[in-house]
Amino acid sequence: MDGPLRSARVAKVTGPKTAMVLAAGLGTRMRPLTDTIPKALIPVAGRPLIDRVLDKLVEAGVTRAVVNVHHFADQMEAHLLLRDDLEILFSDERAALLDSGGGIQRARGLLGEDPIFLANIDSLWIEGATPALEALKAAWDPARMDLLLLLVARGHGIGFEGPQGFFMDAEGRLTHSTSPDVVTPYANVGFGIIKPQALDDQPKAGAFSIYPTWRRLQAEGRLYGVMMDAFWMHVGDPAARDAAEARLGARPV
Repeated sequence: MDGPLRSARVAKVTGPKTAMVLAAGLGTRMRPLTDTIPKALIPVAGRPLIDRVLDKLVEAGVTRAVVNVHHFADQMEAHLLLRDDLEILFSDERAALLDSGGGIQRARGLLGEDPIFLANIDSLWIEGATPALEALKAAWDPARMDLLLLLVARGHGIGFEGPQGFFMDAEGRLTHSTSPDVVTPYANVGFGIIKPQALDDQPKAGAFSIYPTWRRLQAEGRLYGVMMDAFWMHVGDPAARDAAEARLGARPV
């Protein structure tokens, strides 16, 4: 079946040049590893999470990344300023964590008006036949979409616990479910393409989640997904980090 929901063999296409990388969290599930360093700097198979994510974005054509910082922010800034393969800008949340939506809104002036990649720092994958971010770029259609999420099928990754996730129709439109009684076939891997204007109806300051925006876009038919054929690894706690390292020891990400 054609359409955004399938990961086809695609040639590289032009995509967003700017990314918002959400890296300000406390990483409480990663303790004791995060007692002295931010979660984003935890090494997985010898390379920090944040660098693995930025490497993927650079491969996809990103030249500019806006990274929000809070926990051990000085360490984050010092580390990222050593990179010379893309421009790094910082959105400072030292005063208070702003959650996903508030973090994007705080960085709004740095992001510009064009669609951007949105990325979490605890999501890694081993590529399949089609590079995951190439499938994401190829599926992006700004005429129909305000947010396109990269999805993984249940059973094709580490860290897809519980029933919560997404259903997807034949056109790629998503329905988000949090019901404990309904098992969903897809999970959001923490990467997507979004129009920054999608949050313009939300508060201009303060902490808030991106979930209300998901629900509004779902109701408007402008929330879409595309499935990766990669093997996904959610690195959310020390055990998951160990499992990811075991996978990466056999096949590099």
